[in-house]
Amino acid sequence: MSHAAAAAARVRAEGLRCWHGPVIARPVGGGITNHNLLVTDGADSFVVRIGGDIPVHGILRFNELAASRAAHAADLAPEVIHAEPGAMVLRYISARAFEEADVRAPANLVRVVPLLRRCHRDVTRLIRGPVLTFWVFQVNRSYGFQLRDDNHRLVGDLARLIAINDALETAIGPIDLVLGHNDLLPGNLLDDGERLWLIDWEYAGFNSPLFDLANLASNNDLPPEAEDWLLGAYFDRAPDDVLRRRYHAMKCASLLRETLWSMVSEMHSTLDVDYVAYTAKNLERFEAAHAAYQARFGR
Repeated sequence: MSHAAAAAARVRAEGLRCWHGPVIARPVGGGITNHNLLVTDGADSFVVRIGGDIPVHGILRFNELAASRAAHAADLAPEVIHAEPGAMVLRYISARAFEEADVRAPANLVRVVPLLRRCHRDVTRLIRGPVLTFWVFQVNRSYGFQLRDDNHRLVGDLARLIAINDALETAIGPIDLVLGHNDLLPGNLLDDGERLWLIDWEYAGFNSPLFDLANLASNNDLPPEAEDWLLGAYFDRAPDDVLRRRYHAMKCASLLRETLWSMVSEMHSTLDVDYVAYTAKNLERFEAAHAAYQARFGR
């Protein structure tokens, strides 16, 4: 992010009307679609998220706010203290953000599964007002339309990729509909030494629980035996080939979404990120996963 944008975010955070006295905002890591800042007000500390809607990525802040409040009510996420257009203030939690290796550790996977179950069960029941869906196949098609409009450098690959997307959607079949987190990067899991927290709800929306499971695996490079364990632990039964096929179809869709997200970001993001390299990495991962899916399950 530019120095000017970072400075503007700091001024905005320090000027919010929720503070009891003068404060100083310090940037903290973790934000690639918003600015995150730490503010101490008296004896209390808070995280301020500064960022507006990003329609090209389906990020609408009213939806993030509703999901964040419901997640706090479900005791999964920190409390929302204040919100106004372009800004949200959350109570600070002293905790360590996970890295990929932390998620892959069997002792931590055991802790993550109940977190996802509570998200899908409790946040679904507690969320209020209009809420978005996050149907990954529609997300991917929307990215395809955008990339055609942008005449992206890989526009010649889009017809094939979207055809694969549509075939994967057919393979999924009927779903259970739950409120999903939909962005299970390791850094969105926090460990305070006693429990886990799930943060960053900007992509939250109604979806299949299979997406969160597949997204967790694809974002954290879970080995095959861990994926089978994850399915069994979440569904309380040994996975059969039908469930495995649907899960791996969703995993391919998750990897395709990350690829298309990066392709769109190449054209629209102002961040200092090598999205071309990120696209190449994720396209390679998607192609490998889809080839393995076809070899195992056919089309």
